[in-house]
Amino acid sequence: EIEPRRWTHSRLVCAAGLRAVAARRGAGAHSAGWSALADALVAGCAATATHPSGRWQRAADDPRVDAALLLPALRGAVPADDPRTLATLRAVEAELTTDGYAYRYRPDARPLGEAEGAFLLCGFVMSLAVGQQGDAVGAARWFERNRAACGPPGLYSEEFDVEQRQLRGNLPQAFVHALLLECAAAQSR
Repeated sequence: EIEPRRWTHSRLVCAAGLRAVAARRGAGAHSAGWSALADALVAGCAATATHPSGRWQRAADDPRVDAALLLPALRGAVPADDPRTLATLRAVEAELTTDGYAYRYRPDARPLGEAEGAFLLCGFVMSLAVGQQGDAVGAARWFERNRAACGPPGLYSEEFDVEQRQLRGNLPQAFVHALLLECAAAQSR
């Protein structure tokens, strides 16, 4: 995002990072301060970026659903059973998925796939999010569907054109490969 907004996913992932640092440092003044800052970030997002349906929204002034908002629960900003997490997962599944692939967000009123391809990163995030909710079969489906969307040398791009079954965007895309590995590790547990 290049607009000067307070993006909900950015703020919540910062909260996750602060919680992780505080946990690693153990008890102490710095840890308490980092935890308090994380709590303040989450509270601010809860006050300004909770959609009327109960899910997270992209920003205080942008009510759209965003698959990136599945990351805060995966990274520890909020609990996996937080009602906003569950509502966001349901909204992403209902509004941003097609044929086993996930889109980051809907850029405009056009049907999914017309403005850009599915984001493979989001497909792997869906696998982790569904698995976090205890649905091992659903997590495996998301993982396998998106794992199969690689090019002949086994590399993943940023996007996948669901209609034409072609890779789109940057190739190779390191973030997608990183989430592939994280999902593979989660599948092996």
